[in-house]
Amino acid sequence: MTIVPITSPDLDAAEVSWFSALCSDDYQYLGVPDGTLRSSWEHCSEIVTRSEANGFRNILCPSSYQVGQDTLSFVAGCAPITDRMNLLAAVRCGEMQPIMLARTIATLDHMLQGRLTINIISSDFPGQKEPSPYRYQRSREVVEILRQAWTQDEINFEGEIYNFKGLTTDPVKPYQQNGGPLLYFGGYSPDAVDLCAKECDVYLMWPETKEELAERMKTVSAKAQEYNRTLDYGLRVHMIVRDTEAEAREYAQELVSKLDEDQGTAIRDRALDSTSLGVSKQAKNRELADMDGFIEPHLWTGVGRARSGCGAALVGSADQVLSEIEAYQKMGMRAFIFSGYPHLDECDWVGKLVLPELKTCSLPHEYGRVPNGTPPTPLGNGIRR
Repeated sequence: MTIVPITSPDLDAAEVSWFSALCSDDYQYLGVPDGTLRSSWEHCSEIVTRSEANGFRNILCPSSYQVGQDTLSFVAGCAPITDRMNLLAAVRCGEMQPIMLARTIATLDHMLQGRLTINIISSDFPGQKEPSPYRYQRSREVVEILRQAWTQDEINFEGEIYNFKGLTTDPVKPYQQNGGPLLYFGGYSPDAVDLCAKECDVYLMWPETKEELAERMKTVSAKAQEYNRTLDYGLRVHMIVRDTEAEAREYAQELVSKLDEDQGTAIRDRALDSTSLGVSKQAKNRELADMDGFIEPHLWTGVGRARSGCGAALVGSADQVLSEIEAYQKMGMRAFIFSGYPHLDECDWVGKLVLPELKTCSLPHEYGRVPNGTPPTPLGNGIRR
């Protein structure tokens, strides 16, 4: 029995994803820039193809104003070099006019033949600060417009920020049916929780103790029930998995062995989400950790010393890490987004030691979003008008 009602209670598999370091976030030693691990197309696309070869079912493509790859351009480039794995594209709401964003998403979804998923984000734009309620209102309106684009024949929307009337949805019909691409979302403020509970499909969390994660799931679930909805839940966490626990812990310490704390602070502060409530909670985890940086026997907070956002890693042997994943699944989590340093090396470790022991799935397929053949859309087999 899961701790809260979820959309997929009978699903005995999980969508296990990796992470492509598009935003200058790959290191051999945390906080020490390495020219061989820069966020170039060559390096980031290799992370994608290696992830697919290792059996991951999705991959998060993040967005930030840092040296690296533009998210949607990168996802488009990945269409011809992948054929099985989904791509989870981070979309910062408001960066693109909503109707044209819907058209871009439809294009990508057709290029990927239904392998597109969307991570809705609401952080500030580069060089610009806006009140949190406004940012989430803007995101809410963007998502509502996308929903109309994917489920109706016309877009008619009147909001506080956007107004559209009588727009045909022919140019914005995605490849996926029955609601369009799945929407993943992570946020901790009341405005964020309300947005996810009402509009999105998968609520993503950053690593905390299981007790804290359970309370977060209960808060989000209670809000979703106010809208007569359920959600699925997911965890974004780093990984350090080795043949033995001692080897994993040794590598964790090696990873931060050359970290200058001032450089770590500078890396954290340059992120667009550096002042968010979620990031502050990751910092609190580090304060509560033991002398080795652990807040639970296998949850290590050292990554957060040189990274904003997700700031902890599962550290242990394959059996120990698998036991942790099983515990999360029993709580009600159906999606996992893993990463590790360097991303190619840790992708191989997880692919070798963890994935063969997990039953995995694609959530868009489980939700019935991906048709068996080309759909009757204007970009598919539909009537051309």
